[in-house]
Amino acid sequence: MYKNLFLSVLLFWSFQPVFAQKDWKLNKEKENIKIYTGNIANSKIKAIKVECEFDARASEIVALLLDVESAPDWIYHTKSCKLVKRVSPSELYYYSEVSVPWPVENRDFVAHLTVSQNQHTKVITIDGPAVSGHVPIKKGVVRINNSTGKWIIIPESDHHIRVEYTLHVDPGGALPSWLVNLFATEGPLHIFRELKVQLQKPVYKNAQFAFIKD
Repeated sequence: MYKNLFLSVLLFWSFQPVFAQKDWKLNKEKENIKIYTGNIANSKIKAIKVECEFDARASEIVALLLDVESAPDWIYHTKSCKLVKRVSPSELYYYSEVSVPWPVENRDFVAHLTVSQNQHTKVITIDGPAVSGHVPIKKGVVRINNSTGKWIIIPESDHHIRVEYTLHVDPGGALPSWLVNLFATEGPLHIFRELKVQLQKPVYKNAQFAFIKD
């Protein structure tokens, strides 16, 4: 259960390209969503990788991911998600709290989200590592400081994209690693299902960005 809560929420938000491990094991494949798990050196907590394709433009999924305050509508067990500071159209800071069933304490984190695109391949990278500061520590809530991952959005045609996502996160606090790893595939499956639903909303359909070329 707890793995489902922590990784499913942090799957969406915690990004940084630091993965060196390549021995991914396919853990689940359902509804054209492939979920892999893999071991990371010096960590008892498994990493995950998700692969999925969408009938959408790259700008549409970028618009959804930048719409951080919509996260409680579709990111599993997100209690709140608020914009802290918008640096530019492609860069922002946000704060999110993860709701966890008693007796485990809720988790929260602050992330620095950036979007970039390779102008030759049109491949988009979204990074957003957890950062310190910006929001005071809350009593009774465990602050997450350790999360690494990366979204890669690969346009394959005008209205078809392939998404690759990798994540490794330490939820902090007194949680045994076997419990954190137990449900490594359930949260990602939930999020990518909902991602498909969200992309159908009109608010994202006409999205355009000066820094993204579809």
